[in-house]
Amino acid sequence: MYLEQANSLALYLVVGAILFFILCMCTVFMIKSYRAGIAIGMDKRLLKRSITSSITFTAVPSISILLGVLALSGTLGIPLSWLRLSVIGALQYELNVAEIAATAIGLDGLRASEMSIQAFSTISLVMTTGILGGPLCCMLFSKKYLKKVRKTPKQVQTGKPSYSTVAVTAMFIGLCSAYMSSYIGTFVSTGDFSPLFTALFAAGAMAVFEYFTVVKKQAWLDNFSVATSMLLAMAAAVLIGGR
Repeated sequence: MYLEQANSLALYLVVGAILFFILCMCTVFMIKSYRAGIAIGMDKRLLKRSITSSITFTAVPSISILLGVLALSGTLGIPLSWLRLSVIGALQYELNVAEIAATAIGLDGLRASEMSIQAFSTISLVMTTGILGGPLCCMLFSKKYLKKVRKTPKQVQTGKPSYSTVAVTAMFIGLCSAYMSSYIGTFVSTGDFSPLFTALFAAGAMAVFEYFTVVKKQAWLDNFSVATSMLLAMAAAVLIGGR
């Protein structure tokens, strides 16, 4: 009954209308960008090649987003999952915040058997409210922040990393540390090593991609690293969970 409501025709129509508007907006900007390129004297063949390469190198990385939609749709329905990961949401954010919100309201996690329309509304509200921080910060503080993240002439001369490089690196180290601590805690408290194993397997797959991207100078592989690492880790999780 719950999933019928989460996948109702009304929700599909609302989400479809929103995504159609965004598609139209993207099309308008693409046409304007192409015309602007022509106006400044860019070669039409170069512009067409850029469009073709962008489509090619966007298709496979988007598989990771599709995986996120499939992962969420089993409990939150297809329309909401489709909307969240098509407009402003991020794969890492949506899955984690939905899980946190579900746990906070007393559920054991994102399980369809425990979900209700009230829980769906609460989780949707938490996911939507949380993601608003990014646009609001951009509107209010981006001008000042951009001055800080740009490299100073001294940093350019000495080769030192900019503030943005250090901040992003620190953020990812913090996120990875938090997740790994959670997985280790799960293993210590329950004996379930599948989350830890899956994370380590994904890290290993990503390390292989980094080796070929950085050391072997195969930069094109960077577009496939996240999606492929996720697929391999999910396959490993299924295999280890089936034993």
